[in-house]
Amino acid sequence: MKISHGLQENGVIVGNVFDKYESRNPLVREIMRGFNNGLAYLVSRAAPANVHELGCGEGHWVLEWAQQGIAARGSDFSEKVIAMARDNAVSAQLDPGMFSVRSIYDIAPDTDSADLIVCSEVLEHLTDPVAGLAAIQKVASRHVILTVPREPIWCAMNMARGAYLRHWGNTPGHLQHWSTRQFIALVERYFEVVAVKTPLPWTMLLCRVKD
Repeated sequence: MKISHGLQENGVIVGNVFDKYESRNPLVREIMRGFNNGLAYLVSRAAPANVHELGCGEGHWVLEWAQQGIAARGSDFSEKVIAMARDNAVSAQLDPGMFSVRSIYDIAPDTDSADLIVCSEVLEHLTDPVAGLAAIQKVASRHVILTVPREPIWCAMNMARGAYLRHWGNTPGHLQHWSTRQFIALVERYFEVVAVKTPLPWTMLLCRVKD
């Protein structure tokens, strides 16, 4: 699978800095196992007929869901990372047309609605996460899954492994920082939170559209 490895577009880091999905590091593999299990649980709770992942990066999760038989598609603002996602789809013998270039700020109900909207590890990168949540609210028809780094644990774990020490453990490109409680309080302004998972070091929410 192609990974961006910290590629930048318009001054913004796109995709994944390293291939966390195929890492041989035992600690990274254990951490990712927690994330994978948490996400799989929340998707199963939503039981969607179709999924749209916003900020899909290289398309890892969209391809996983498509291979499970779920009608999945993904979008990202970055032309470079969507080109990689399309290449990854071709390598997996799936339709590269499932990926499109679109900013989260530009999504619209007619083209972007789905049973399940997933926005994973995106909101912390946005200069205006409130506008991002408002945009998601416009296209969500049933459920939404949101995941963000759980702070200050995320930065503390980075510092513990000697990463980004000059920036107090902050991963490059992370502009927003929430504890689980702070993130739930923000999201509840837009959605009903129906399930919470906290595999280290993330906060993961399954949300339902408010009546």
